Amino acid sequence: MTPARFVSLALLLAAFAWPGGPAAAQSLQLPVPAMTIYPGDVIEPAFVTSRTFPASMLVRGAAPNLEAVIGKVARRTLLPEQPIPVNALGEPNIIARGASVQVVFREGGLVITAYGSALEPGRVGDVVRVRNIDTGLVIFGVIQSDGTVRVGAG
Repeated sequence: MTPARFVSLALLLAAFAWPGGPAAAQSLQLPVPAMTIYPGDVIEPAFVTSRTFPASMLVRGAAPNLEAVIGKVARRTLLPEQPIPVNALGEPNIIARGASVQVVFREGGLVITAYGSALEPGRVGDVVRVRNIDTGLVIFGVIQSDGTVRVGAG
């Protein structure tokens, strides 16, 4: 290696290592657990903090900010000080197993409501089984954002 090329390489490396240089621009703050978070835990603000990582971590599927993790449910164990993968997070269940739910059938102007017992937990958009309290029949429906279960066509 020629001396001029060596000096150029040394200057390039120094620029990337210098505080405020290009290396500083290639880092970002990512949320990390402040403690071990177990599967099924709903992530609260006290459970997470921020830590500086290389910008390439975002490409690898890490959650980009605190807002992306708070209120979510851990699908697997999340270890302290490690980036939180987006695929390790899920939406919380809106209906618990055994909960009393309102079942709604709508078609045209006709609306029929009944109450049932959820046979499985679920999130918005999930298809769940519900036992009709009056008849004992098991029906399938889709969980709505208001916590009701929609059955039928509309």
